[in-house]
Amino acid sequence: MKRPLYLNEKFTQKFVSSHEFDALKPFIATADSLVNNRSGLGCDFLGWVNLPESYDKEEFLRVKKTADKIRNDSDVLVVIGIGGSYLGSRAVIEFCAPIDGKGKNKSPDIYFLGNNLSPSHMVEVLNKCRGKRISVNVISKSGTTTEPALAFRVMKDYLEKEYGSEAKNRIYATTDKARGTLKKLADEKGYETFVIPDDIGGRYSVLTPVGLLPIAVAGIDIEALISGAYQAMIDFRNPDIEKNECYRYAALRTIFSRKGKTTEITIGYEPFVASFCEWIKQLHGESEGKDNKGLFPASMIFSTDLHSLGQYVQQGQRNLFETVLWINNPKVDISIISDPNNLDGLNFLTDKTLNEINKNAFMGTVLAHVEGGVPNIILELEDTTPHSVGYMIYFYEKACALAGYLNGVNPFDQPGVESYKKNMFALLGKPGYENMKSELESRLK
Repeated sequence: MKRPLYLNEKFTQKFVSSHEFDALKPFIATADSLVNNRSGLGCDFLGWVNLPESYDKEEFLRVKKTADKIRNDSDVLVVIGIGGSYLGSRAVIEFCAPIDGKGKNKSPDIYFLGNNLSPSHMVEVLNKCRGKRISVNVISKSGTTTEPALAFRVMKDYLEKEYGSEAKNRIYATTDKARGTLKKLADEKGYETFVIPDDIGGRYSVLTPVGLLPIAVAGIDIEALISGAYQAMIDFRNPDIEKNECYRYAALRTIFSRKGKTTEITIGYEPFVASFCEWIKQLHGESEGKDNKGLFPASMIFSTDLHSLGQYVQQGQRNLFETVLWINNPKVDISIISDPNNLDGLNFLTDKTLNEINKNAFMGTVLAHVEGGVPNIILELEDTTPHSVGYMIYFYEKACALAGYLNGVNPFDQPGVESYKKNMFALLGKPGYENMKSELESRLK
């Protein structure tokens, strides 16, 4: 079967020697063993490794059935979650969405809440909901994470005022299978629930009900998404980095990091790639950024950002490299027409397609940036079908886990995330934080 994703190393060769890969081979073999034998740090959260074949088939069918119900009885689905509870589904929905006017399906509008504390955003979404049929999918392992818990409090009140006792039939909770505040509330109220697996962390959860329910509501084929991930699971089992492009990508990132290339910029040439870049940034940032280690994950959309940040990439500090997500077959294309007056001087582009022009902008940029001292890894994705995107998701997940182990960190915890929460709770006067509140306030004076 043809692979949906290819690693193009041509524009890294002047920066990396073959012996550097050879030196990493024993460490790659060890990292591979830690992942596949579930024997490394964070091994309790490796359920995603075999998920494409071991997922709960009964719950998967229930996800599809519920998605069909929401598509039939709702104009809007509000997805409430933060971090991995929303980034994955949003990334896939925007990546795979059909173009308006090209067979756009009759899917509900999907809005995301609970990923910030902005009153403007909350009111904006509420205003968009008024007068429409609404369903809510609240996603939280515990139900007490501040941002989604506050958003759910608002949306639950809204639905109960709109639908009364029937509100329970429009609220769907994706949460722990047995414990937590949200699970308890769902059982008391009678919400339909879906399970966040115990052995899969949030940033690796897009192929669980966390991501699959919103994705299915958007009309995207989740069976194809899983099948793509399954193909990737099979393709990337070989620990030989001469044959495993996923591991080779992880090795390249490790080599660049050790050479002082401390920032990886993921580049897209389509605006809809932006949300996928946000998912990548969380995946790498939370998995690798600890113990004063890890690449800083950034992203840009070209050619847009070439007119703002392009100067820095070309001639700024040489502490960065780029990973380009290039789509070989775009969703649509359009040809350039001739202008009799040729006032803009662009008639030489007549009859060329916009994708052809975009590709030449891409290649011209790569050549310029490599000449400027910026290595470019190219990941060529065949298309934007769910199968290809599922393949790419698994590629990134496994490469990230491997890179974490190569760098000597636990790729599956995020201890630093709690620091801001403790400070926020203290400043807001949460019971039990009184002493900390006084100390923090004195530091702010």
